Amino acid sequence: MPPTVTSLFQKDENVDHEVMATILSGHSFRLERIASYGAASPGDFWYDQDKPEWVALIRGSAALEFLDGTLHLHSGDCLVIDAHLKHRVASTSRDAIWMALHFEADSRESA
Repeated sequence: MPPTVTSLFQKDENVDHEVMATILSGHSFRLERIASYGAASPGDFWYDQDKPEWVALIRGSAALEFLDGTLHLHSGDCLVIDAHLKHRVASTSRDAIWMALHFEADSRESA
């Protein structure tokens, strides 16, 4: 039986909020597709995650806010957000699609 094909650009009908779907997961990682549909984090909310996260903006534009500044992202931009680096989604375009990889940091790399 052939593998299942998933489109990163699938249209979530009649949706006006962020949609997250796990594409693949393993012992020490989780890969997600995130369709933002113009959503942003609530004004008083900050992510403070236990694991580092690699994010890539596949389509659209977005702004990620950190305690010491804001990064404006465009299609093709990617970055690693270290564990416990507080951040929030300040804004997204209606067509914003992300890939997010949550992973265990290799302790050998931090030495």
